Amino acid sequence: MALTFENKMKVRDYECDSQGVVNNAIYLHYFEATRHELMEKCGLRLRDLTKGNIIPVVRNVNISYRNSLRGSEEFICTATAVRDGVRYYFHQEITRISDNTLCAKAVIEVVCLINGKVTAPDMFDKAFIDYLEWK
Repeated sequence: MALTFENKMKVRDYECDSQGVVNNAIYLHYFEATRHELMEKCGLRLRDLTKGNIIPVVRNVNISYRNSLRGSEEFICTATAVRDGVRYYFHQEITRISDNTLCAKAVIEVVCLINGKVTAPDMFDKAFIDYLEWK
C-alpha cells in the first residue's frame, strides 16, 4: 500500500472572497502546491525536468467540494498516486485541522511529455515509489 504525502498549509486572507470563504479556484492551487512539494521530497524539481524536455502536464481535474475553508484556517492537503499506463492519477484531499473536516477531494490526471511525446518516465516511477500504486 502506498504512503500518503501530507502538506500542512494555512489559508491566506487574500485567497478568500468578501464573505471570508476560500474561492473554489484556490483549491486547485493547494492541490498543485502539494504535488510540487511531493515531487521535491522525492528528488524531482520541475525546473530541472523542463531543462531535459520532460514536462509533467495536468490533463484532467475532478474536484468535489465538501466544506468551505475560511481565512487563517490550517489544513492538511494529501496526495497519493496511481499509475495506469502512461497516466498518473493523484488522489488528493484537503482536510481542515481544527475539526478534521474534509473540505475537498480531487483526482488529478497527469501525463508527461518527453520531447513532445506522451511517455511514462521511469524516473517518476523510481522517485514516487513509496507514494505510488499500480493499476
